[in-house]
Amino acid sequence: MANIIVRNIPNSITCCNLISGALATMTAFAGDYTTALTFIIVGAVFDFFDGFSARLLHVSSPIGKELDSLADNITFGLAPSAIVFAYMSEICSPDIHILAYVAFLIAAFSAIRLAKFNLDERQTTSFIGLPTPANALFWGAFIISMKDLLANVSLNVNIILLLIFLSCWMLIAEVPMFALKFKNFSFKQNKVRFLFIISSIILITLFLVAEKSLAGVWLTIVWYIILSLVTNNKK
Repeated sequence: MANIIVRNIPNSITCCNLISGALATMTAFAGDYTTALTFIIVGAVFDFFDGFSARLLHVSSPIGKELDSLADNITFGLAPSAIVFAYMSEICSPDIHILAYVAFLIAAFSAIRLAKFNLDERQTTSFIGLPTPANALFWGAFIISMKDLLANVSLNVNIILLLIFLSCWMLIAEVPMFALKFKNFSFKQNKVRFLFIISSIILITLFLVAEKSLAGVWLTIVWYIILSLVTNNKK
């Protein structure tokens, strides 16, 4: 009995991730973007600990891997799609309201990204393409921090559409990106990771304190992409 409970601890945590994603989606459709982003972050915490607990307890399983991808696509694919769809539904006039449905490309490309990750043996210590949690955080923070700043509605829609297509491409692009996985804490071997962590904390804190804005969060994701591209080109 105890063995059955232990084996199912990681899957239970994964289900908590999935439930967080479902709640994020529900609150996004209701127009509560801040709560939706909060649930996405909670889901990301569960996503970290399900893998951590599986390795700690030595109970990794094929079903756990599939369940993890399903949960991730709800939390990091469908939920950000719902945030973008709900916001575009607010700003789009009735004659172009159909454009809001383009937001669900984020969920589709996130599913492709996760499927590729499961099969790609190159992504054990780094990533190929933008990780879905980073993409979800970008969209949640971007919509919350920028929704009142773009006064021109037509410009607003065009920018969002462009970013949707760009983020979908980044999810599946053959672009190497570093992962925050530490084999040791040597500065020489982890200088890019240390640089990113320290600079991200500063950036997010500055915007939170000075502007009371989450702009630092989505700018951190942009910085992550730029830093990945720069360091990859130097290899």
